[in-house]
Amino acid sequence: MKISSIVIATGFCLTAPAWAQENVSTESIYACASIETDAERLACYDAAVTQFRAAEEAGEVATISKSEIAELNRESFGFSLPSLPKNILPKFGSSDESDIDVLTEPVKSVSRTRLDKLRVTLENGQIWEQIDTKQVYYSKKRGVESAEINRAALGSFKMKLDGGRAFRAKRIR
Repeated sequence: MKISSIVIATGFCLTAPAWAQENVSTESIYACASIETDAERLACYDAAVTQFRAAEEAGEVATISKSEIAELNRESFGFSLPSLPKNILPKFGSSDESDIDVLTEPVKSVSRTRLDKLRVTLENGQIWEQIDTKQVYYSKKRGVESAEINRAALGSFKMKLDGGRAFRAKRIR
């Protein structure tokens, strides 16, 4: 049986119950498998699952699937979350394949700021603003269908509207 979930243990509570002070993880459940006696193995599983469930109900432990991590990466694209993958999601965050380099999303609206820079609102709720001085044209009548956002050098981003001219942008919401 393949398990595609990981456990995230959070240690934000200063006054945690005694069971939360132990390291609650799937390892305590997996350790039960090596017990040969059926009654002892079942007792081990019961204790480990009870401890895990109590930690989960108290908010000390949570499970998250690989698909939820992919969605988190998409939703957080454009924001700097440097410690999230390496500290909280070590099993999935350490590989290069979890990083998104290009995001293409439908555009909800495009407007100009008072400084004549573009403000692009995507269908997923993200709002991006142009930060360079390039003149970027789009048809107000036809509208813009999609935005392609690419990671650029030094943590910056470039955006193209419907495959047009690339301009530097930053995510503001």
